[in-house]
Amino acid sequence: MKSIISILFLAATSVSAHYTFPSLIANGAATPAWQYVRKTTNYQSNGPATDVTSNQIRCYELSSGTAAPATMSVKAGDTLGFTAQSSISHPGPLMFYMAKVPEGKTAASWDGSGNVWFKIYEQGATISSAGMAWASQGKSEVTVPIPKSLPSGDYLFRIEHIGLHSAASAGGAQFYISCAQLTVTGGGSGSPSPLVAFPGAYKASDPGIQINIYYPVPTSYTPPGPRPWTG
Repeated sequence: MKSIISILFLAATSVSAHYTFPSLIANGAATPAWQYVRKTTNYQSNGPATDVTSNQIRCYELSSGTAAPATMSVKAGDTLGFTAQSSISHPGPLMFYMAKVPEGKTAASWDGSGNVWFKIYEQGATISSAGMAWASQGKSEVTVPIPKSLPSGDYLFRIEHIGLHSAASAGGAQFYISCAQLTVTGGGSGSPSPLVAFPGAYKASDPGIQINIYYPVPTSYTPPGPRPWTG
């Protein structure tokens, strides 16, 4: 038993390749890196954000107010996503959020502050006696359909993957985040909810963030934050 626990501990604390989400996937193709995605603090290091109380947990921007060079026009109902460079190497949940840009601002000029973010997708774990399996792990791109009833307008589109391999103690979870700039056309009259703020949506002690995913094997897992709005 001790040897098994030791192996699991090493697996939990070992450092493997980190990653970024540099390119938007839209209209079935990946765009150039950082063309529509705000350049993140880890664009060279690939290292994660770890402080859920920091403004970096919002879009992990290289500097406050940094915007991408361009804003992508998409249609409500389109399938969008991000590339992972080089791949999603850590175990953990995948989530997508959006935030509607307020009147008088554009996707390129807005910082995404306030209770404005709503989740449109979450992917947790498949649990068996053998452990927890994560569908996004190993993927080099991930996508999600945008709700058809999403109102037209400018949005920030946020991907978040949480590496839970060292998350047994508070502050051990690793957050890999990017935000793309969108203009959504052909939208509907939906009312996305619930709305949360980043920072503010998470606490370091949330059970979806502070968790030992190795031993004993958890019997359930719910990603942090609100449940998705599906339109």
